[in-house]
Amino acid sequence: MLETQKKGRYGEFGGQYIPETLMTQLEIIDREYHRLKNDSSFRAELNDLLVNYANRPSLLYYAKNMTEDLGGAQIYLKREDLNHTGAHKINNVIGQALVAKHLGKTRLIAETGAGQHGVATATIAALFGMECEIFMGKEDTERQKLNVYRMELLGAKVHPVTTGSMVLKDAVNATMQEWASRIDDTFYILGSAVGPAPFPEMVHDFQSVISKEAKQQLQEKKHTLPDMVVACVGGGSNAIGSFADFIDDPSVQLVGVEAAGKGVDSNRTAATIERGSVGIFHGMKSLFLQDQNGQIDKVYSISAGLDYPGVGPEHAALAEEGRAQYVGITDDEAVAAFEYIAREEGIVAAIESCHAVAYVQKIAPTMRQDQIIICTLSGRGDKDVASIAKYKGVEIDD
Repeated sequence: MLETQKKGRYGEFGGQYIPETLMTQLEIIDREYHRLKNDSSFRAELNDLLVNYANRPSLLYYAKNMTEDLGGAQIYLKREDLNHTGAHKINNVIGQALVAKHLGKTRLIAETGAGQHGVATATIAALFGMECEIFMGKEDTERQKLNVYRMELLGAKVHPVTTGSMVLKDAVNATMQEWASRIDDTFYILGSAVGPAPFPEMVHDFQSVISKEAKQQLQEKKHTLPDMVVACVGGGSNAIGSFADFIDDPSVQLVGVEAAGKGVDSNRTAATIERGSVGIFHGMKSLFLQDQNGQIDKVYSISAGLDYPGVGPEHAALAEEGRAQYVGITDDEAVAAFEYIAREEGIVAAIESCHAVAYVQKIAPTMRQDQIIICTLSGRGDKDVASIAKYKGVEIDD
């Protein structure tokens, strides 16, 4: 198992590369988090909200139609799309918001790409009576108009970010800058397994509920471990949550599915682990898509939630040591999977999740019928219907 070493290191990756203005705040968060994570009353409060507000445990659903159609491994879907707010993001947001509350913060800020993390943050801010501001790349606000409205409906102020490529990485930059300018009453709820320590560790811990539940549920159903766990990867929060409780089980193959966009070998991709190199960005040392001068490169994906130019440090370490495999799925393959799972199982899944579904479509037929795949559906796809229809040449109202 990868140990989080001093200052949140995963092998050579991780750490804290952050302006001095934020270092003291990070040390306070780190100290308070490690106190709270071992506090029984904090864990009880977290569990109560997960069960009675977020609607956990999520289902582990046997995809009978897909299994029969593909003709290979048995396919189980971990249904994070059934959570309150429609995605896995709520697991981490509840946890970090509780830390913020214990620190006496009254204002939450967050970045968002596809909008699901922003919606989850706005939701918890409303529940806790906190101010909330969300930073979202302007291009993503156009792709995800429904989620922008949902955030505003919940009382959050949404800031379209117009710098850079106007996508997720630029939203992270803007949120970091906002946090540095107002740390006394503000907590930055980071949505993925990225950033300076202790954020990757917090996200790992709060999202690990996915794999803890999946392991127990499969044991109850089949009395065995899965042969493979598959999840999509942008920054990597749902994937690290899906992998966490299986990392120490060497018989379980872990597969992260990246957004290849127009192709892994094209210049319009977000396949960080397959194409990236070691660098420092957004407060961490990890793998990033970079140009010849070491500058962060432009990335592309049909998915607003996966077009991030880096990956969380724990994923970088899992890839380096060979514990997890990372593969790319193109836009076309993900869109085909979006339609496939809708028709086969009656599930409209997020386009992010459909990258993982597309890989399952490829790999399941090559496996034996007594083998088992767990594929995490990180979110529901209502938010993507208009953009996928447009991709297919059908114009409908947003």
